[in-house]
Amino acid sequence: MECALVAPEPQAILKAWLPFKQLVGVTSVRTSQDYAQACASIDRLLAEMGDDEEHPLAEWLDLLSDQVEAYEKENFPIPPVAPHAVLRFLMDQHGLKQDDLQDCAPQGRISDILNGKRTISKAIAKRLAHRFHVRADMFL
Repeated sequence: MECALVAPEPQAILKAWLPFKQLVGVTSVRTSQDYAQACASIDRLLAEMGDDEEHPLAEWLDLLSDQVEAYEKENFPIPPVAPHAVLRFLMDQHGLKQDDLQDCAPQGRISDILNGKRTISKAIAKRLAHRFHVRADMFL
């Protein structure tokens, strides 16, 4: 069974597109100025929408956010970080000492991990992820 999809006429799209583009200011993020405008627009949309994923502007927010994410990946790449450095950072941020992670692993094992002498097992990664509310793959 064929489904007959009808695409709008390009002239009809253009008629709606130009006023929309003028109103929102940025529709694609290719320059630092586009990026700044898109971030400001995202902030404004989030302030208006809150957590309402059913808001009529949610699709526009998603599209604009995807543009910003692509720009950031290209222009602000995040270098890979060793799992033990991630753990050390999270411990510093939460004001924790090795003994504070006894629910995740024995203190000696945490010490070995932090000193780069031991890798983080999947089981410990899961416990650390639960403890810090992050993804387990950050520790693997």
